[in-house]
Amino acid sequence: MNPGKSRIRSILSISLKALTCLALLTIGVSYVEVNNVLHPPRIIPGGKTLRKFDIEYHDVDLLTEDGIRLSAWYTPPHNGAVILLAHGYGDKRPEWVYEMLARKGCGVLAWDARAHGASDGEISTIGYLEVLDVKAALDYALAQPNVEHVGAWGGSMGASTLILAAAQFPQIEALFVDSPFSSLNDELDLLIPCPVINPLAKILTEVETGINIKDVSPLDVIGKISPRPVYIVQGLADSVAPPDSGEKLFNAAREPRTLWAEENVPHQQMYLDDPRRYKRRLLAFFDEWLLGNYGTHGDFRQNG
Repeated sequence: MNPGKSRIRSILSISLKALTCLALLTIGVSYVEVNNVLHPPRIIPGGKTLRKFDIEYHDVDLLTEDGIRLSAWYTPPHNGAVILLAHGYGDKRPEWVYEMLARKGCGVLAWDARAHGASDGEISTIGYLEVLDVKAALDYALAQPNVEHVGAWGGSMGASTLILAAAQFPQIEALFVDSPFSSLNDELDLLIPCPVINPLAKILTEVETGINIKDVSPLDVIGKISPRPVYIVQGLADSVAPPDSGEKLFNAAREPRTLWAEENVPHQQMYLDDPRRYKRRLLAFFDEWLLGNYGTHGDFRQNG
């Protein structure tokens, strides 16, 4: 046998094995990444803040159109307005928002998204099927006595989900969203930046969930919410969602729209950066657009 040809065959064989191992490793790493994304950690809400401020609330179960049971809290309104609260990925019901709205006299309905907290569901679709969670909450709120208006607050994934939902359900009259992503495609580019793993991870995400990632795009639908108001909160030091998401969504939205953006503020940390201003703007927004009480807490707009 020709020694030169034998050496070439040996090199080719080793190279092929190396490429096969690399491909299998890439698939394995991609699968682990996707599995972690689709199965967020569960944080069980405790209600400590609500009890501290003597907020009356009831444990309720919501049922989505695809048969998922959602664990929720509900506080009836004293002013005719109920605010839906949609938390972020891997997070829990936002008791800090719940408390400030309930003490104002608003009704509040907060739930654990599917595959989160005490709710049923095996996987998170990061906004797509979570729209059905919002629909279940909206239907529940509208069926309660003394409910005349419904608004919504969302954080992170919950914010993006609410944009998708509000574009479909006009019963959501006013929308306050904190740190939304503009599209799931851009979000996955940020969370999985490796150019080798990213494309495969997106394919595996679609296979595992049965969704099209391009369908999870608040940017494409936010313009449909008008003439209902949208208030967007964006920290420009965000590393969890693309920091230009707020500006993109604001530009795609139609009036009435507001963007509150601040330098050096991380993901969903605007409240911690300035609690009084956040509370003032949040309450003033719903006061004006749900209750018609403009100016009660001062100007809630970007430069207020």
